[in-house]
Amino acid sequence: MPNNTITSKVDELRFRLQGGVHEPGDAFYEDSCTLFNTMIDTRPRFVAECVVIDDVVAALAFARDHALPIAVRAGGHSVAGLSLCDDGVVLDVRGMADISVDVDRRIARIGGGAIWADVDHATQAHGLATTGGRVSTTGVAGLTLGGGSGWLERKHGLACDNLVAAELVTWDGRIVRASDDDNAELLWALRGGGGSFGVVTALELELHPVGPEVWGGLALFGAERTREVMRTFRDVMNDAPDELALIVACITAPDDDDDVPTHLRGRPAVAVAGMWAGTLADGESALAPIRALDPDADFFGPTSYADFQCSLDDPPGYRNYWTAENVVDLPDEAIDVLAERAIELPAGPSQLFIVPWGGAVTRFGADHSPLAGRQARFIVHPLLLWQDAADDARCRNVARAFRTDMAPWSTGATYPNFLGDEGSARMAAAFGTSAQRLSAVRAEWDPHGAFRTHQAFRVQPTASRFTAAGG
Repeated sequence: MPNNTITSKVDELRFRLQGGVHEPGDAFYEDSCTLFNTMIDTRPRFVAECVVIDDVVAALAFARDHALPIAVRAGGHSVAGLSLCDDGVVLDVRGMADISVDVDRRIARIGGGAIWADVDHATQAHGLATTGGRVSTTGVAGLTLGGGSGWLERKHGLACDNLVAAELVTWDGRIVRASDDDNAELLWALRGGGGSFGVVTALELELHPVGPEVWGGLALFGAERTREVMRTFRDVMNDAPDELALIVACITAPDDDDDVPTHLRGRPAVAVAGMWAGTLADGESALAPIRALDPDADFFGPTSYADFQCSLDDPPGYRNYWTAENVVDLPDEAIDVLAERAIELPAGPSQLFIVPWGGAVTRFGADHSPLAGRQARFIVHPLLLWQDAADDARCRNVARAFRTDMAPWSTGATYPNFLGDEGSARMAAAFGTSAQRLSAVRAEWDPHGAFRTHQAFRVQPTASRFTAAGG
């Protein structure tokens, strides 16, 4: 279609949207195109600022009519860059971030553009919470649709396990509700199956009594103690009650924090961080084996749950490469390999992050969610963050080397939110035997394969006039 025709139609779309239409050079456009992963240099033709659901319907219709790719931009944390698309239309839904809390039903209704920090503060006003991301600036929709690992997962399941309903706009402009009573199969698919069924404009998540004060924090050790700390962490978490949520991470200790001992600042270190989702007194007791290691710095204690939720936020403004391996356990041999490989982590915010599963994560089966791989005892998750493009190959190789190292203990499954774009086979492993059922749901709700995500299941386009990316 000639550009002048598209231009006239853009003016029509601009008139229809309560938000706006933004083009290269304007401040909103540039902000929309600035993602958490600065490696992503994708330039859409237009950004549709969506503040109500009718804006989403109109923007989808415009893209469909003009055969333009689409992406959905909310938190912007898709490490693979699926929040943007080249030469297409980005639906920026950050303006659809209203949060309402039904205290009696213990349900939060959350706009598709909300981030976890806002949800945590809204629900904590009532002493309630749901499993949310460990980085508070992450979008609620993207994290939930991809699984949703967080501090409360061992007690209350992943974020997707707490999804009780969703509202979305389908490829052809229908506004649909998915719940146990309406489109139950679609709700099942949304619980970890990704965002390739439509544009999610609202989610309803189950809430649980948590906080407002919890026992949480971080203990910091010199890197020479990595093996000892990891082994204690492993033993504690293999026998831990569901209320205990800890991680262990090989990091560079902050060099600008006066609370960090001088001898650790800016140097390799190992940290154990987390919280107890129960009474304060029981939390202090549960953390005793970690604190008995006599850390160089001990920041555990009573803290606000909402504050703790944002205490480990990764910094923006870096090039990112992530990967992960689900493992059956962390025997001493595996820990030795990880400790040796951690020496290669570049200084700065890069880290090796290890998450223990178990508890409620294992109690939701394939009838509830398509997400497989829940029997993994730990997820080994290298997050490489750096600034210089000249380091791209080296940092990617370090991350991939951790995966190779863990191959002898791998379950073969994957967890979607910890992966970049690693190909269809890797993503298929996230769903196991549910992949075929997911494909059937996709064929029903997006028969032309319009919405493109990095989940493995695909529908071959049949007569689609546009393709889309979501993330």
